[in-house]
Amino acid sequence: MKIFSNQLLVLVAASLAVGGVELARRSNSPAGPATAPSNVRRAAGRAGQKETPVADVKLELLKAAPVELGTSTRNPFQFKPKAPPPAPRAQAAVRAPVVIAPPVPEGPPPPPPIALKYIGVLDTAQGRVAVFRDSGGDIVNGKEGDIIDGRYRLLKIGVESADLAYLDGRGRQTIRLSGQ
Repeated sequence: MKIFSNQLLVLVAASLAVGGVELARRSNSPAGPATAPSNVRRAAGRAGQKETPVADVKLELLKAAPVELGTSTRNPFQFKPKAPPPAPRAQAAVRAPVVIAPPVPEGPPPPPPIALKYIGVLDTAQGRVAVFRDSGGDIVNGKEGDIIDGRYRLLKIGVESADLAYLDGRGRQTIRLSGQ
């Protein structure tokens, strides 16, 4: 019931406001029929206004002789062919492109990459133990200095990486933590 009375009050206030605006508009309008065309009202308003004086016009400046323009050779409706490119400079000798071959590695080929994934590190009472997974999916553990998978030596165990090398000391690699 309270909501209905609030809505009714808002509706009454809105209608009073519209009525007040309409009354004010009618009282400010000029006397005469309310349906007079707008151009009649404008003409009546202009008749009561004072005319403003016109600024002096200097007609002698308009009578000056026109400046002769030169003839133009430009025709916007005609296309001209493109100018030929400039003649190439005479070169003393035509150089063949120099082919640079990639450097040939000297010595034996490097060892293949170590095929282990570093999964993580375990801190035990005996020390740090690195956990690896080999290419077959088997889990391999080792401490620093241990031989892993019969081919690699574990040089250093870090939190996010482990350093390994082949047993003969060549091919040292840092394997980053993969987590899998």
